[in-house]
Amino acid sequence: MEGALRPVLVVGTVVTLTVVLGLVVDRTLRAADARHPETPLWHLLRRCRLPLQVTLCTAMLRGAYRTVRIAAEHRATVGQGLTLVLIGATAWLTVRVATAVTDSSYARYAAVSRDVAKIRRLRTQSTLIQRVFTAIVGVIAIASMLFTFPAMRTVGASMLASAGIIGIVAGVAAQSTLGNLFAGLQIAFGDMVRIGDTVVVDGEWGTVEEITLTFLSVRTWDERRITMPVSYFTSKPFENWSRGDARMTGTVFFHLDHSAPVDGMRKRLLEILEQTQEWDRRAWGLVVIDTTPTTIQLRALVTAKDAGDIFDLRCIVREQLIDWLRCEHPYALPRLSTSDAPGRRDAARDRAPAPLPDTAGLGPGPGKR
Repeated sequence: MEGALRPVLVVGTVVTLTVVLGLVVDRTLRAADARHPETPLWHLLRRCRLPLQVTLCTAMLRGAYRTVRIAAEHRATVGQGLTLVLIGATAWLTVRVATAVTDSSYARYAAVSRDVAKIRRLRTQSTLIQRVFTAIVGVIAIASMLFTFPAMRTVGASMLASAGIIGIVAGVAAQSTLGNLFAGLQIAFGDMVRIGDTVVVDGEWGTVEEITLTFLSVRTWDERRITMPVSYFTSKPFENWSRGDARMTGTVFFHLDHSAPVDGMRKRLLEILEQTQEWDRRAWGLVVIDTTPTTIQLRALVTAKDAGDIFDLRCIVREQLIDWLRCEHPYALPRLSTSDAPGRRDAARDRAPAPLPDTAGLGPGPGKR
C-alpha cells in the first residue's frame, strides 16, 4: 500500500507546489505591473508563467523520482525522459524571458521617441536579435539533449576531431544560406532597410513587412507579398523612400498645347492643394520644363509627410487639373492635326497650274482625249 501511495504523493506534492509557485509569481508580477505602469516588462513576463511551471515541475520530479520505489527497471528511462523535458522547458523559459526583455525595451523607446526612422530601426534589430538568440538557444538545447545519451558521449571526441572538415563541407553546401544569414545581420545593424520602410524593388512599390535571417517580405500597394532573399538588398540597388526623413516630394507631368493657360493652372493647383489633407504645405510649384513642335511639358511639384500621402496627392492633382482643363480650357489639351490649315489650302490652290482654254468649240484641247 505504501509503495502504491508514494508515487501519488510525490507527484501530487510536486504539482501542488508548481501551481502555488506559479500563482505567487503571477501575482507578484501583476502587483509590480500595477506599481510601474510605465514599463511593460512585468506584464510581458507574465507570459512566462507556463514555461516556468513546466520547468519547476520537471526539475522537482527529476530530483524526487529516485525516492519512488516503483518500476525500478524503468527508473533510468524515466530519468532520461525527465532530463530531456527539463532541457526543453529551460530553453523555452529562456527564450520567453529574452523576448519579454527585448519587447519591453522596444515598447518603452517607441513610447517616448518621435523619430519614426529610429523606431523602425530598433524594431528591425530587436526582431532579428530575437531570432538569432532563439536559434542559438535551440541549437544548444538540442546538443544538450543529444549528449545525455551515452552513445553520443562516446562519439563526441571523433565528432570534434572531424568538426573542421564537416564545417568546410557544410559551408560549401550552405553557401547561399550562410550568405543570407550574414546579409540579415548586415541589414539589421547596417540600417539600410527597416521594417515599415517604403521601398521599390524590381519596379514594385511596397512596404517592408517582415525581415528574417534568410528572407524579406514586401507588401505591395495591392496587398500582394513579394518574398526575396535578404542578400538581394546587399548586392543590388533598390529605392528606399523612408530612409532618413519620411517626408517626400512628388511630381506630376502634363503634355499640353502651346496655348495652355500656365498662370491659370498655377492658381488652380494652389486651390487644389489647399483643399487636400495630404499636402504638408512645405512646397509647391508649376513650371514649363520642355517644349516640342506640338506640345509643351509642365511639371507640378507637391510635398507630403510620407510615401502614402505623396502617392494619393499626385493622383488628386493629376485628376483635378485635367478635369479643370477639360471643362474650362479644352483648347489646352493636346490635339493631333488631321487636315491642312485654311491658309495652306489656299496657297496650294494658287500654285496649281491653270487648265488650257478650249478653242472655238473645235473639240477638246491637247491632252483631252
